[in-house]
Amino acid sequence: MTHAPVGHELAQVNIARLKFPVDSPELKDFVDALDPVNAVADAADGFVWRLESDSGNATDIPVLGDEWLIINMSVWRDSNALTAFMYQGQHRELLARRREWFERVSEAMAALWWVPAGHRPTVAEAEERLLHLRAHGPTPYAFTLRTSFPAQEAVAVSRSA
Repeated sequence: MTHAPVGHELAQVNIARLKFPVDSPELKDFVDALDPVNAVADAADGFVWRLESDSGNATDIPVLGDEWLIINMSVWRDSNALTAFMYQGQHRELLARRREWFERVSEAMAALWWVPAGHRPTVAEAEERLLHLRAHGPTPYAFTLRTSFPAQEAVAVSRSA
């Protein structure tokens, strides 16, 4: 998977289970880094959109009915743009420290899927994709960076559609 054909963009969701309340001293470094890292993402080549609440981030948006989970969801031009952002600069530094702030979880906590250009995924859609990945492994409906599928195989936004 490299570039999306015209008409498709790459959606990503990742969730994490907090070790401490989001307003705790233990999470201060993480919370303080959210705005600067989001600003870098917003300006990154290939960035399209990210989920945010009135807070400017998504830490207060509920996911999977678990108050200890936080969600990050965004849309990118393609996987190259997403990985270029993920593994450089301050985001890379935060990734290196993730075990300080988040529980180690064995089930899939991130999923990717192709969306029609201009579509902004909902939390419910992201939950569905993530649960599908957990149940079925990587498929064109929900996949990972390691096991991806081309946009030509994209499965409709809703499986029931």
